[in-house]
Amino acid sequence: MGIKGLTGLLLENSPNAISEHEIKTLFGRKVAIDASMSIYQFLIAVRQKDGEMLQNDAGETTSHLMGFFYRTIRIVENGIKPAYVFDGKPPELKAGVLAKRFERREEAKEGGEEAKETGTTEEMDRFSRRTVKVTREHNEECRKLLGLMGDLQAPSEAEAQCAELARGGKVYAAGSEDMDTLTFHAPILYRHLTFSEAKKQPISEINLQKALEGLDMTMSQFIDLCILLGCDYLEPIKGVGPKSALKLIREHGGLAGVVEHLREKQASKEEAAEDVGLENPGRRRSRGVSRERKKDSTYINSTSDSEERVRKGADKLSKFLNAKQQGRLDGFFTVKPKTFSKKDGPAKKADAKKETKSGKRKTETKEVGSSKKAKK
Repeated sequence: MGIKGLTGLLLENSPNAISEHEIKTLFGRKVAIDASMSIYQFLIAVRQKDGEMLQNDAGETTSHLMGFFYRTIRIVENGIKPAYVFDGKPPELKAGVLAKRFERREEAKEGGEEAKETGTTEEMDRFSRRTVKVTREHNEECRKLLGLMGDLQAPSEAEAQCAELARGGKVYAAGSEDMDTLTFHAPILYRHLTFSEAKKQPISEINLQKALEGLDMTMSQFIDLCILLGCDYLEPIKGVGPKSALKLIREHGGLAGVVEHLREKQASKEEAAEDVGLENPGRRRSRGVSRERKKDSTYINSTSDSEERVRKGADKLSKFLNAKQQGRLDGFFTVKPKTFSKKDGPAKKADAKKETKSGKRKTETKEVGSSKKAKK
């Protein structure tokens, strides 16, 4: 998942592209959130003290539902408007990577069984987290929970849809832990947005334009770099790390030149992956926000969570969703520096400077006069 080593490259070569914020400073922002990535995150992170996933009385997993319910309340509580986007059918190009993930999960299952007999609790927990898979049932259960708030389903990859919404100005940013969201032209990427408040992890903002400027690359070259680093569609080339990948792209201008230089004969795969990054994903219309926000007793029963706790959370959510939201100051005006045209010349600039000083002297004289009158 994501682009291997990209964050490190940006920190080293384009530090201005990454900034950190407290979640409360993002009030008034609309953010398209990669729901499928969030489900995976909650299944790994939301667990009992013994490392096992949360379950209801019927033995069904509820970690993803608990995560979505309470993290969404936190997001809305801070004045952010979330638009959750779910994965559709994965592209055929991803089949090879998905097969390898399946193999790794099977290996982790075997390791987990051995750890139960001879290993420690920490080892069992580690193998358990490696076997996590987001199923169709997980998606449907979360869609049911979020249905009252409105949601989108992407034709293919959720991060591509999030990027398209941000690119089209429908939302301010895309929210995902997946760095390859940037390859779909997302102008702003928020990471750690759905992290637990207990982690005290600030929201990381990545600005695509600043990243390109810092790397001194075009968008096409940036996509080529991400492919070379290793992404969801292709494994990285052996012996080519982040620094050497950056050097190769700069020296040879793009992926085609690098492939020719390395004498690799897999150009068709790279071109196919490049097309996935460059194409504009389609969009399906949102079902919209339900006007009647009814409390769902079925959800309460399915999660075995405290009914009073869930109802309090639902009431809190309704309160913030129905309240009139305060607008952001930067939405009303744009501060522009005073500029001079070439025709003005140095004389006019000097006059402007004199006017400023003159105005300052007049103010000082007025204040002195007022002071003397006060003494009398």
